[in-house]
Amino acid sequence: MKLSTRSRYGTRLMLDLAQHYNKGPVQISEIAMRQNISVKYLEQLIIPLKKAGYITSIRGPKGGHMIARPPEKIRIGEIVKLLEKKTGMSPCVEDPERCNRTDTCLTHDIWEMATSAAYDKLNTFTLSDVILKRQGV
Repeated sequence: MKLSTRSRYGTRLMLDLAQHYNKGPVQISEIAMRQNISVKYLEQLIIPLKKAGYITSIRGPKGGHMIARPPEKIRIGEIVKLLEKKTGMSPCVEDPERCNRTDTCLTHDIWEMATSAAYDKLNTFTLSDVILKRQGV
């Protein structure tokens, strides 16, 4: 599984917001500067995260963005799965109808199990876990 910049940058965005949890809204320009990601790209990432209920936004001069749930309630795998356009290791895992060999293919189950294992592992980490590990706690 190769992660796209969408999921890698989206995870960094969410971790940045998690580090500022309960401190009020964070402006996107501040996140862009800290994470070295363009404001335009972050704006694109915020849309699906907001629709899925991971981010809330406040408009106005003192507005910005905040994570909608506590950092210990948001799993890394959830973010990655939401932002990845391709969620499987093989096209047949994402859409079994694409391949006429899905029912007889000897490797289909392997790719399906490997994809599931990758997401299971990513879901063992919450935003809070990652932040605490980085802080050496």
